[in-house]
Amino acid sequence: MSKKTKVVLYILLTIVAVYFLAPFIYMLLTTFKTEGEAIAYPPSLFPEEWHFENYIEAWTSQPFGTYFLNSVIVTVLTTAGTVLSSSLVAYGFARFKFRGKNILFMILLATMMIPWDVTMIPQYMEFNLFGWINTLLPLIVPTWFGSAYNIFLMRQFLMGIPKDYEEAARLDGANSFQIYWKIFMPILKPCLIMVGVLNMLTVWNDYLGPLIFLQDRTKYTLALGLASFKGVHTTAIIPMLCITVIMIIPPIIVFIFAQKYIVEGTSGSIK
Repeated sequence: MSKKTKVVLYILLTIVAVYFLAPFIYMLLTTFKTEGEAIAYPPSLFPEEWHFENYIEAWTSQPFGTYFLNSVIVTVLTTAGTVLSSSLVAYGFARFKFRGKNILFMILLATMMIPWDVTMIPQYMEFNLFGWINTLLPLIVPTWFGSAYNIFLMRQFLMGIPKDYEEAARLDGANSFQIYWKIFMPILKPCLIMVGVLNMLTVWNDYLGPLIFLQDRTKYTLALGLASFKGVHTTAIIPMLCITVIMIIPPIIVFIFAQKYIVEGTSGSIK
């Protein structure tokens, strides 16, 4: 590819990036405006005066600190559960031979065709029987039993690893769990990070799950707290935008630092 072609390509990519980032940039700048400036026509890009206190007022208007902490707890624990359980099951399907393995794997994949809406009521009844309603447990515990899509993804990754690795480890006296933990987990790092980031984005923005299982406002996650905040402040544009900006910052930061591993995890490359 010639230098001129690269320059043209970079210019086009920059234009496309600006096009997609423009709404977010406008929203970010609007958070520093007054309500009058936000609804003024024609709209202005930059505020006349920068009101940084808008974020403090919006954050303290409701217990968003509690909502944020609940979201962090749920996101961290579900991500850890998804990564560990899915990788362990994928390791079993990829590296072990046992009777009925293919049938069990097909059944596992078939569960991906069942929408969550179908299992929502049975899950609610089950968690209600356990006494878990209005706690964070219904949002955390199921993820420690694996995810069909993540298991499939990691299994495909593991099947591309030569058997020489585990054979050499077995000659050194390593058992199956040691091979999984010390050999395959480091190799799976790009795939694990990709699964973790995708799970983090899903759980962080989850609204329906907390809405169903949580009743006490002190248990709300940030997504549910933001939704209830919008219901109260339907005409207050600035506070809603401030909380929205705060909510999308963590996923953006995580994605920026993990994008290289996401590409490696998707391609299934082994270094």
